[in-house]
Parts: sequence; structure tokens; C-alpha cells
Amino acid sequence: MRTNGGDRSRSDVELLADHVRGDRYAFADLIARHQDYLWAVARRNCRDAEDAADAVQEALLSAHRRAGAFRGECAVRSWLHRIVVNSCLDRLRRNAARPSVPFPEGGWEPADHHDGFARVDAAMTLRVALAELPDEQRMAVYLVDVEGRSVADAAQMLGVARGTVKSRCARARLKLARTLAGLREHAG
Repeated sequence: MRTNGGDRSRSDVELLADHVRGDRYAFADLIARHQDYLWAVARRNCRDAEDAADAVQEALLSAHRRAGAFRGECAVRSWLHRIVVNSCLDRLRRNAARPSVPFPEGGWEPADHHDGFARVDAAMTLRVALAELPDEQRMAVYLVDVEGRSVADAAQMLGVARGTVKSRCARARLKLARTLAGLREHAG
């Protein structure tokens, strides 16, 4: 009998290889292991939950079909991460919609907790500023500055040169600084 948590006795690489060899449960076990992480990646990179869900679904279908092309040059989780990020970029390009600001995850703080409102306000302001960035710049600055990944890792995940990540981050930081300064002046 199979458990809901998947097979923990096999590594990610073994699960992917078993999937390629025809094990009908291996891919599901692999995804069960990483689904929360992949959802979080998509949620941060897409403008809303519906786009994130669609991006994850498209990414998983792509990973399922292309599993045999996995070369083992990175961790399976990194490979899946890159597929999800690329799926998000594709979806954002297709939609080309105006950015929206989602409700803060975790909800609102109690009304008598002023610091909680300040944190929510700051988070929403940052989300507005990030949403105004071009998709490529937002993805680069998010990977490097928010997730703390190296420029080399971000470059590999985005499929671009290191210098491209550096320049996208630099342009994004400059735009963020201008936008946040403007929002601060407007609010003050």
C-alpha cells in the first residue's frame, strides 16, 4: 500500500530515472516531495494564484515529458525550479496584464497591533514596486536578493549569462529605489 508522502527511500535522481524507465508512481513520488516548494516558486513569480497554478501544471507536464533529457548537471529540485520559473515567464509574457497586488499572505494583523499594519503596508508597497518591474528584472532580483541565490545559480535557473543577471538586478534595484522613494513621498 502506498502512502501519501511518496517514496522516501529513493533519491530524487533515482525517482526521475525510475520514471523514465516506466515506474508509474515515481514521478508522483518526486512531485509529492517538492510540490510545496514548486508552488511557492510559482506563487512568488506569477501575478495571481490562478496564473501560478497554471504555470505549475504546465511546468509539471513539461518535466514529465522531458524527464529523459535530465542530464544530472544540477539537483533535480533545481531542474524543476528552472522549469517552473520558465513556465511563469511564459505565462507572464502571454498575459501581458497590468500588475495587481495580492492580499498579504497570512492575512491582517489585529487592529490594535500597529506594527503588524506597518509590516503589511511595507509588504504591499514592496509588492507594488516589484510588480511594476519588467518580468525578467523581477525574476532576477527575486532570485538573488530575496531567495539569496548566487548570481551563477540565478543565471542557470533563468537560462541566461551571469552578466545578464547582474545587469537585470542592477536595473531592477534602481527602479525599485525610485518607485519606493516615490511611493514614500506620495504617502508622506
